[in-house]
Amino acid sequence: MKFRHFALAATLSLTALAGSAQAQQSVTMWDFFSGGDGARMKALVQAFNDSHPDIQVKATTLEWGVPFYTKVRTSVAVGRGPDLMSYHLSRLPLGLSEGVLSPITDTDLENAGVTKDDFFTTALKAAEAPDGTLYAVPFDIHSIVLYYNKTFLEGSRFLDADGKLTGIDSLADFEEAMQLAKDKGAEVPLTYATADDGGVYRVFYTLLAQEGGTLIDDQGNVLPGDSAQKAAEAIRIMTDWHDKGFQPEQALYEASVALFTAGKSAFQLNGVWEVPTMKDFEAQGKLGFEWGAVEVPKLMQTRTTWADSHAFAIPAQPEGKPMDPEKRKAVMTVIGWLETHAIDWAAAGHIPAYKPVAESTDYAKMEPNATYAPLADHATYDPRSTIAGVASPAYDAALNIISPAIHGYLSPEDAVTQMTQELQGRLQ
Repeated sequence: MKFRHFALAATLSLTALAGSAQAQQSVTMWDFFSGGDGARMKALVQAFNDSHPDIQVKATTLEWGVPFYTKVRTSVAVGRGPDLMSYHLSRLPLGLSEGVLSPITDTDLENAGVTKDDFFTTALKAAEAPDGTLYAVPFDIHSIVLYYNKTFLEGSRFLDADGKLTGIDSLADFEEAMQLAKDKGAEVPLTYATADDGGVYRVFYTLLAQEGGTLIDDQGNVLPGDSAQKAAEAIRIMTDWHDKGFQPEQALYEASVALFTAGKSAFQLNGVWEVPTMKDFEAQGKLGFEWGAVEVPKLMQTRTTWADSHAFAIPAQPEGKPMDPEKRKAVMTVIGWLETHAIDWAAAGHIPAYKPVAESTDYAKMEPNATYAPLADHATYDPRSTIAGVASPAYDAALNIISPAIHGYLSPEDAVTQMTQELQGRLQ
């Protein structure tokens, strides 16, 4: 009897261990989030792990930009990639050309507990290949917005009765507001990173898109049709702001932000990711002014703004060695959980790409996020090109060609010619 009890106990123990081993899934994840984004992602991963003893995420943060995507490409080539990774949707065309992404199937989405209809169309389209195959799950929509310092606008037509920015419906309106701020003592009425690839590119691309221009079309033509003239006009506008003293001279990113937080600028064109900076400074009593942030106004003919998305993707698997179905299901469970808990990610200023969160009452209370959230419906993503997206030749051209142009070192027309030749050469 003792032997039978021992055998039964041993069998039950082994069964329990086998079941535990089968249920326990370890998901390796690579991301590129640092600063406030990094802290929030770490907190989300920890919360997931705490609530899912059967799935444990082991996250590693790598260097943002080219180093991250180079490591992804190399790891996939040797079959040593992570199970899950963050990804910029602007880099999707290059990722597809390199074969580093695994398609996200309807079954995958079902395992995540989400559907395509749950996401903003703009973000979902950016996550798809030209044939409509989904290769990533959008997590947010991040764009540039217009931050404003109410001090320089008090008593003018540009603040309504509630102290909200109003009355900027054209380029002329915006320049009137900037001149007003300059007359009131603003050191530079508008600040953005005029000596930084991202800062220059995003302002240029927003103006170009608002004119209805195309940087690179689906056939690989750079500034096709009348887009060259529209690009020259965008550069001319930015040059004009420089010549009128409306924007800083050769400002790197950190300096451009400091101009606004120090109360020396009336406006800032920068990403939603600086909302936490503003809130932190405000809470610490470091701001001497009231501020707000709105969608970039319709300065040209079309209401649109440059945007990108952080997304989740699964690296391509070695040929003949697909990911274990249970592991893949676990990966999609992680993605689904992060999407449904994106309200915590939104605290970083981002607009959740998952509409049930973006349209929730909790998000509606989140300011200024809720004020600029409508831009998600008509944002313009980077061209679907292997030379566009973050840390790309298109961004390099902004730093090496457009920035010198807006500082008077070459004409807008010459800048467009150089940029066209540079980018077209990259595509050949």
